[in-house]
Amino acid sequence: MKNWVKYISRAVFAFGLAVLSPSAFGAPASQEQGIVLSGEVKQDYIQKEMDALYHPTKNTAAKPWSPPNGWIHEKLTIGDVPVERIAPTKSAAQRIILLLHGGGYMGGITDRYRALSVRQATYMDAAEVYNVDYRLAPAHVYPAALEDAEAVYRGLLTRGIAPSNIIVFGDSSGGNLALALALRLKEQGLPQPALLLLLSPWVDFEHKDGTSRTENFEKDKMLGAGTPFADAVRKAPPYAGSLPLDDPRLSLIHADLSGLPPMLIQTGGYDLLLTEDEQLAEKAAADGTPVTLSVYPEMPHVFPLVLPKLAESFTALEEMRDFVNRYMNDLP
Repeated sequence: MKNWVKYISRAVFAFGLAVLSPSAFGAPASQEQGIVLSGEVKQDYIQKEMDALYHPTKNTAAKPWSPPNGWIHEKLTIGDVPVERIAPTKSAAQRIILLLHGGGYMGGITDRYRALSVRQATYMDAAEVYNVDYRLAPAHVYPAALEDAEAVYRGLLTRGIAPSNIIVFGDSSGGNLALALALRLKEQGLPQPALLLLLSPWVDFEHKDGTSRTENFEKDKMLGAGTPFADAVRKAPPYAGSLPLDDPRLSLIHADLSGLPPMLIQTGGYDLLLTEDEQLAEKAAADGTPVTLSVYPEMPHVFPLVLPKLAESFTALEEMRDFVNRYMNDLP
């Protein structure tokens, strides 16, 4: 096992947490530490949560999101790109999170990202989170989203924000975009952000049999069989436009990853994209970029976003926090 790979087992959650019995299924073990489940009970819980997400009823549909007390949510424009800013009303912190949402380059910002923004800012002691409302496919193909992400990043620098205070987070296609942004900054000779936090990043536009794309197809309840994405993940992504699917500008496992900031890659053992996330970590390490890959057993795609009450999601946020503190506390 490579020393930069961590397999997060259930043993991690054994300390300070109440383990739920099947009779307590669905009830929070702790508002601070999350629900602890295992085996079939966990998978049943995940399935019910995904059913509610993909097939909401009047009883399960979420109420419109509003910021918690002491938080601001506003819409603004940076570099001619629409952005949602979420921030505590009082903070002396210097850290900034640039959030690049997922959705296959076809879905926009949702309330789940707004809620995640609050949690990330709290865990990582960030003064602001900027959610980039970048242009979407199929109307806008590569490099539209990348151009928008770059424009916002440049805009933050123009506002006087030091790159050493910027954390770039992206999940799924947003993870692709976060990594593509770092590569574009390297190409343009612009300063890199402090860190890249990549959650289940989509870094191979080619669908390949014999990988987690097929091995986890029945296991990933977020992207796999029976989900609205099951067919889409096997087809050419609209965002690719006319580019070959193995082009390193799209499939970043083929890119030169040298000279990039430290990156944390989190993925699930049942994630449809597990194989390419492992390949990304191997490529980054081979190119000399500091990288940590954490695999959370039995968890699906982007689990901290879609399963925020599970203990694994709390642990993933704690790991992000510790990764940020490890590197950013050492900065001048």
